[in-house]
Amino acid sequence: MVDNLTLKFGTPFPLCNQLSVSPSSSPRSLFMNSSTPAAAATTSNQPSLLVFSGGTAFNGVVEELKKLTTSVAHVLPVSDDGGSTAEIVRVLGGPAVGDIRSRCLRLSDESTSEALAVRTLLGFRLPLDARQAKLEWYSIVEGEHPLWKDVSKPYRETIRAFLAYFQNQILRRTNESFSFSNGSIGNFFFAGARIFFQSLDAAIFLFSRVSQIPTESLVLPVISTNDRLTLGCELWDGMIIRGQNEISHPTSGSFQLIDKVNSSALPSRIKRVFYMSSEGSNLLHEVFPPVNPSVLEQLRNVDCIIYGMGSLFTSICPSLVLLGVGEIISSRSCAKVLLLNGTYDRETSGFSASCFVTAITDALNRTYGHLNNSLKNNPSQYINTIFVPKDGQIPVDIEILAAQGIVHVVHVESVHDPKVGIVYEPTSLIQALADLLI
Repeated sequence: MVDNLTLKFGTPFPLCNQLSVSPSSSPRSLFMNSSTPAAAATTSNQPSLLVFSGGTAFNGVVEELKKLTTSVAHVLPVSDDGGSTAEIVRVLGGPAVGDIRSRCLRLSDESTSEALAVRTLLGFRLPLDARQAKLEWYSIVEGEHPLWKDVSKPYRETIRAFLAYFQNQILRRTNESFSFSNGSIGNFFFAGARIFFQSLDAAIFLFSRVSQIPTESLVLPVISTNDRLTLGCELWDGMIIRGQNEISHPTSGSFQLIDKVNSSALPSRIKRVFYMSSEGSNLLHEVFPPVNPSVLEQLRNVDCIIYGMGSLFTSICPSLVLLGVGEIISSRSCAKVLLLNGTYDRETSGFSASCFVTAITDALNRTYGHLNNSLKNNPSQYINTIFVPKDGQIPVDIEILAAQGIVHVVHVESVHDPKVGIVYEPTSLIQALADLLI
């Protein structure tokens, strides 16, 4: 491991000396002497939630959810292979961190000018033009960019150290040319920290402390790994599709703007999603990574389990198909809530509410493709309440839902988003959750 880094225009930057840590340091030791005030302890009257979601759709209600509870475990997939994340994975390998970074930013503090400046810095994207992106990146990593204006020296040195380490790792890949076009500074920081500590969990903890996320709010990768993960799906016509982007919203280039709603239809409905080998000659080989033990621990103890709105098969189901998840959820007697989407997308064209329930049940039961470890649980053992946005596109087939054992359907106020269509009105959604739990 390299202790001193040399920036493009500067002098050696003493990474380990700046942070007083080594790559083997426990993540919890990073900020033991930090002047950042600790978040208030979780109060006993806050309901505890676990949310399965992706990195986009649920973000719109995170701020409002803080008013109900901050005791939330956000479980996110690490198989995204698009945009800035794809370029990092291509050159440096490792799991995708874009969804995790996105949720961490939404949870981060913005109550002071410095907290807002850190949030703005880590949420910043470089220009699409490759030359301009590289120049602006050098300005940021050298500490000269206006984004650093309200960031104090301790935070500046900590964040800049890991950005410098990321740059060093890029320069060492002499056979690869890295494109900074549309790059996310938060993703670069995450990648630098993960490689330095050789731990995704340590990188998340560091990001959480730098951005002052409440200690009782957890951001958990569903698979804790330093390896690249690739998502695959099998359609009902037998076709196999490799890669999350190819399943959900195929594009003609790495930096094309994503449009999930208007993507072309799949030739057949999705039967199942699974993980595929990212190494070796047989890239269609199915693999079975273990679930993050912290996810199972949270599932055993929370007051409510939520299946968030968003891409059903590429954001939600990748967290459900892992061994142990269905076993614990089916054993719990807590509230288990499905937040039904308001709009069709490429993955769910023609679906009714009961189709969403069936897809989630099949994923948790591992009905297809994992025959030696499949379950036979009923849908009502996984979902007992469905929230539905008013005026949404997805039909609610009450009789079929009742046959599945689900009779509690709650209609929630909605708003129209010009980019994605009908979405939940955040205040109404969180009030509906409060009515259910308190």
